[in-house]
Amino acid sequence: MRQIAFRQALREALQEEFRRDERVFLMGEEVAEYNGAYKVSQGMLDEFGPKRVIDTPIAELGFTAIGVGAAQNGLRPVLEFMTWNFAVLALDQILNTASKMLAMSGGQVGCPIVFRGPNGSAGQLGAQHSTAFESYYANIPGLKVISVSNPYDAKGLLKAAIRDDDPVVFMESELMYGDMGEVPEEEYIIPIGKADIKRAGKDVTIVSFNKMMKVALGAAEELAKEGIEAEVIDLRTIRPLDWFTILESVKKTNRLVIVEEQWPFASISSEISYRIQKEGFDYLDAPIRRITAQDAPMHYAPNLVKLYLPDIERTVKLVKEVMYMKK
Repeated sequence: MRQIAFRQALREALQEEFRRDERVFLMGEEVAEYNGAYKVSQGMLDEFGPKRVIDTPIAELGFTAIGVGAAQNGLRPVLEFMTWNFAVLALDQILNTASKMLAMSGGQVGCPIVFRGPNGSAGQLGAQHSTAFESYYANIPGLKVISVSNPYDAKGLLKAAIRDDDPVVFMESELMYGDMGEVPEEEYIIPIGKADIKRAGKDVTIVSFNKMMKVALGAAEELAKEGIEAEVIDLRTIRPLDWFTILESVKKTNRLVIVEEQWPFASISSEISYRIQKEGFDYLDAPIRRITAQDAPMHYAPNLVKLYLPDIERTVKLVKEVMYMKK
């Protein structure tokens, strides 16, 4: 199977949906003339023209309001944020209009829109450009939240998001746009709301999503050197949350470790831990453990960046703790 970059997988998803449905359009800062801040939309202005690939001012609230209004009037916008850190400015439209309109209108007015862009830390960018937002948006009824870790999932789930009749928050990562991965040439769609077992195992379950999957899979590789078989699950969709796949894995492994870039309080791991202890308490042979970002703003200094984010070494140590191995 061919190998393509993460950004190319996203671009192919957009191009295929543009060709399939003339109601789909892309709007955001630098998406047209500059070919996208991360080159996801490269070449799309030439193919589809300025009415469907639209540059906007640096005004997230303004262009998000235009997109939400367009969705409520029958179009299918894809809005690109240069980073989800900037999308906080548009939260009024996402929270108070997009997520609520179907309920407020008694089912008469939907909002089929995709909000997408890079999320979380991208290195030494300082506290204001380094927040992971999955738990923020997953806390909002009416939104679907997707957070992808590889090119194959990115393409299949972005196509599903564009076709979905609900507003979808689509999380990427600046650090993954150049990542290569296998993506088939034929069309495919991945259903929203289904986690994926990326590595089978029998000794412990490790759950993660987005770029922290690299930590989870890296930890599994290290553990395998010591004869420990970790089952690694990529959530892919944060809301709706496929906790059933996690539960079935825990029934087999009897142990659960969660790796995420969120702050620890009221995080995705908090929700997973509640669900699994409620539905699978009798299958657990050890307390559920997690490794998250530090409970503080992320600083600029590289040594503090390293301490702030989960890593393979600490994940391996945590797995050994839940297995009651010598630390």
